[in-house]
Amino acid sequence: MTNQRFITILGWIATFTAVCMFVSYIEQINMNLNGMKGSTLQPLATAVNCSLWVAYGLLKKERDYPVAIANSPGVILGLICFVTAL
Repeated sequence: MTNQRFITILGWIATFTAVCMFVSYIEQINMNLNGMKGSTLQPLATAVNCSLWVAYGLLKKERDYPVAIANSPGVILGLICFVTAL
């Protein structure tokens, strides 16, 4: 396997694991909606951080789709978790 192929596969595996990590926010959102409010700072920081990574992945000359795709759920779910924790 070539180094470039390995890097490509590694990028998509990392994308999958990042999406799994952000999907875990769904449980916290559910808890927030059921009256067990969580922190607001951590999901807000996640949403801001992921927004920057999505912008980075899409705005660079050679787009980095794994980075953008991996961080997109973090923007959406981080904001939802933040709002529901208020």
